[in-house]
Amino acid sequence: MKQIPNIFTLLNLFFGCLAIMYVLQPGLIPLYRIEEGMLTADVDQGGTQYLSIPEQIYMASVCIGIAALIDFLDGFIARLLKASSDMGKQLDSLADIVSFGVAPGMIIYQFLRLSFAQQENGLDISVIWLLPAFIIPCAGAYRLGRFNIDPQQSYGFKGVPIPAAGLLIASFPLIYWFSDYWFSNTSWIIMLLLNKWFWYAIIVMISYLMVSTLPMMALKFKELNAKKLLSFMAIAAIAIAGAIFSGWLAVPLVFIAYVLISLFTK
Repeated sequence: MKQIPNIFTLLNLFFGCLAIMYVLQPGLIPLYRIEEGMLTADVDQGGTQYLSIPEQIYMASVCIGIAALIDFLDGFIARLLKASSDMGKQLDSLADIVSFGVAPGMIIYQFLRLSFAQQENGLDISVIWLLPAFIIPCAGAYRLGRFNIDPQQSYGFKGVPIPAAGLLIASFPLIYWFSDYWFSNTSWIIMLLLNKWFWYAIIVMISYLMVSTLPMMALKFKELNAKKLLSFMAIAAIAIAGAIFSGWLAVPLVFIAYVLISLFTK
């Protein structure tokens, strides 16, 4: 019975590995056409080459979402079975760095490639411009290492927890492919997600929030009081309303709400 929570933790890792697999298969693809018997890159009238990231990447987002659900369940099951252990705590961190650090970092890496591919000779860009994507797993590893040795984070967090950061990044492929919202022209969303400076800003912001010591609310029901209950209800209301009216854009909205509510209710 004591190994059941660890099995769930390893499932978290398994789905994190699946997410990485989907990100890497097969990568950025240029679209081609046959022109006068020759294979040429497909371009529009302005000379822009069309390129796309295969839709497998949004399957990576699904896998990260499943990993997050399992990550919640393994802690719940450990408490239910009274099977919490130091081994389980270490396994949880090792799984989290893959599912919510490395896999999201790979998603940003591919979006950076796509962003640079929009410009002339973008496919020949130096890998140096893509390497900042891996600051995300590095910041996540630091965040988890600090968490593991800090007994004060049982009822609240210092810095944004890595699953929240990972889920935010995982939402962007879903927003990119399913951004047909009724309330506005969504071309600005696609343009934003194809802007390399947006991704560099995301890297800096999320990395800072993870390694910072800003007080963040733990979404647990230990020592539930009126203030914490109201915070939960506010986040839940934003999540439901956002899902109804803005689809996958609800994920960034909930992330922003979580950070702001945590800071203003500390």
